[in-house]
Amino acid sequence: MLEFANVSKSFWTGKKRKVILDQASFRVELGNSLGILAPNGTGKTTIINMMAGLEKPDEGQVTRGCRISFPLGFMGGVISKHSANENARYIARLYGLDPDYVEAFCRWLCAIDEYFDMPIATYSAGMRSRFSFALMLALEFDIYLIDEGMPATTDVEFNRKAGEILRKRLETATVVVVSHQAKTLEKFCQSAAVLRNGQLHMFETLEEAKQLYDYDTAR
Repeated sequence: MLEFANVSKSFWTGKKRKVILDQASFRVELGNSLGILAPNGTGKTTIINMMAGLEKPDEGQVTRGCRISFPLGFMGGVISKHSANENARYIARLYGLDPDYVEAFCRWLCAIDEYFDMPIATYSAGMRSRFSFALMLALEFDIYLIDEGMPATTDVEFNRKAGEILRKRLETATVVVVSHQAKTLEKFCQSAAVLRNGQLHMFETLEEAKQLYDYDTAR
């Protein structure tokens, strides 16, 4: 279970205060994947980061009663001067997992050959995305966080292998995905929410959420 209780979050833009959440309360139950619809620039990434514990709310409480992933594409825990091999083994130890398994899994899935043993600072953006995605899939979580704004990989074979693993993983796990497009949510989510005026309006179906979202974006 992941729960926000009276959570507020805002930023000062230099001209005005931008409100992301205003005393918002909602819950993500295991087994009920959630899609969040919100226009670009409204704070989708900030919400995902608060779910992962990467950002703290200004007020309120975020309760994580299960294993929650870092956001897909997040590289904050990776040390660029070290190789993918060194990073994979280090993060495996942090999560109490077998470093040999995590290294072997990431090496197989990334398929970047000798670059796996070279500093991540030498990688292209696509190679870094492949490694971060592989690392997330190597660690099993109850809730996976996906932000449409995260960097994506264009490698067809990697996408095929990673997509198949993710689909199998989501048969028993839960996903929270944020997007400005309803189509992105269709393959992941049973229920959906709309971010509107600092509140998440929860709906049992994506179709119900789309009605409010389409109304707002059409105005």
